[in-house]
Amino acid sequence: MAASATSSPFVQIADVSKRFGTAPPALDAVSGAIEGGHITGLVGPDGAGKTTLIRMMTGLMMPDGGTIDVLGFDTRRDPARIQAAIGYMPQRFGLYEDLSVQENLNLYADLRGLPKADRPATFDELLTFTDLKRFTGRLAGQLSGGMKQKLGLACALLKKPRLLLLDEPGVGVDPISRRDLWKMVKDLTTEGIGVVWSTAYLDEAEACDRVLLLNQGKLLFTGPPSELTGRVDGRVFRLSGLTGRRRPILAKALDQNGVIDGVMQGASIRLVVEANADVAAIATAIAGANITTAPASPRFEDAFVDMLGGGPGGRSRLAETTTALPTDDDKPVIEARGLTKRFGDFTAAQDITFQIPRGQIFGLLGPNGAGKSTTFKMLCGLLRPTGGEGRVAGFDLRRDTAQARNRLGYMAQKFSLYGDLSVAQNLDFFAGVYGLSGARKRERIRLMTEIFDFAPHASLSAKDLPLGLKQRLALACAVMHEPEALFLDEPTSGVDPITRREFWTHINALVEKGVTVLVTTHFMDEAEYCDRISLIYRGRSIALGSPDDLKASVATTANPDPTMEDAFIALVQASEADDTAGKAAA
Repeated sequence: MAASATSSPFVQIADVSKRFGTAPPALDAVSGAIEGGHITGLVGPDGAGKTTLIRMMTGLMMPDGGTIDVLGFDTRRDPARIQAAIGYMPQRFGLYEDLSVQENLNLYADLRGLPKADRPATFDELLTFTDLKRFTGRLAGQLSGGMKQKLGLACALLKKPRLLLLDEPGVGVDPISRRDLWKMVKDLTTEGIGVVWSTAYLDEAEACDRVLLLNQGKLLFTGPPSELTGRVDGRVFRLSGLTGRRRPILAKALDQNGVIDGVMQGASIRLVVEANADVAAIATAIAGANITTAPASPRFEDAFVDMLGGGPGGRSRLAETTTALPTDDDKPVIEARGLTKRFGDFTAAQDITFQIPRGQIFGLLGPNGAGKSTTFKMLCGLLRPTGGEGRVAGFDLRRDTAQARNRLGYMAQKFSLYGDLSVAQNLDFFAGVYGLSGARKRERIRLMTEIFDFAPHASLSAKDLPLGLKQRLALACAVMHEPEALFLDEPTSGVDPITRREFWTHINALVEKGVTVLVTTHFMDEAEYCDRISLIYRGRSIALGSPDDLKASVATTANPDPTMEDAFIALVQASEADDTAGKAAA
């Protein structure tokens, strides 16, 4: 039975503050409550203070000021009693990758003091709950991202907790696995368990019963997500029937008076405007009179961006300093021809084929472990294919590796920067790697430093930068040599919505200069920026087309206007059904 709204809160946070060294406060006078039988979202970008607050709830970290009461115990006086009653799954859950699923469960049962007599029934219940029964003998290191999160959840639930603290369980997890995790956690709340779900994905906030919205250590909002979303009701519009390229139209829209925010939605543009703004006049100014303007349902992210003062505008100084590439060359810039990769008897990617013309964005989407990262790495020269070939700017990645790499820029969520090098040293290093020297090298480093405002941070180590600044530095390093092709591997995971918009403003403007982009992402709204998408599942491309094509292919009478997430899930499920039917027929 779920806890009633009138029962005492499971967690009471009162005026809590925390500071690390001389940096701005990680938490600044935060207050709020966590109820039993509900999911409370701890929402905000990386660096907002979410992990700090969760660690304080566990009693692993003490506040500098204020108090936290968990299940009737003060975290300062009774941390051990709190830790015995809660389940905690940190961001980087401590699975032992060289142990199997069952061995990890055995280890955590020992650590949690689960009686041996209770273990068979508990393991059976949790393995059924997480759908991991088939994989008990598989090493944790060989699980997909979603399966690792399910195993982490099972380990956190070995002794049924009253309060479950989940620190960003959806990061890097595909939409299907995220939906599975949500269903599992919602089922737990029916038993009265209180759940804290920390997330940087603002669409996840809408699935919570209540949210605490944090940004730079400050609590901006607490309450039902619909209450915040309602603040932009009547101010969100969808512009369709656009002619010509969408990206310049969006850039123009973002610089119009009265426009708070704007994003692409397939062939349409979605705008958030100020109250009483003349939407028809804005639409005419950016795209002419013959377009359709219709109200759209507001989203939590719309309200958050509005609360932060709006997006960064449509101008990209990065693109303004980039040399335009010739547009009369109709040869593809990035090509995959039957790309195949096998690891022993396992085929990670099979016969992947597509071409990307100059000045387009192409997306690789797929569940964790589907083969998209393998395909991506083959195309940027980081992994040698077993069969087929990849080309960049006409150069074969097997035979002409050095020439191909000098034509591309690579940006990853992790590992693309050297953490022990300073900002200035990273810029200098990558300029040399990409073949810049002399006056041109100095000029490009100067431009990147000026455009991204690196001067105040030039001597800081890359590992010590806030995530948003790391992302800017990684982008600067990837484009410093003005590449023809740009490879973006999960480039914006965890960053705040304003930084994400700044990033896509630069990318969209670079594409208008003729740069060709290959991107992987788990953000389905980012997939809307793509001209075409290949959806990869079980090593094969199961769908290829524009975002609108993929959405239209799964539209039904019950859901005539599906989202990209709807399309992703429906297409994967249809492929699974086809495979099952094929096996049955055989």
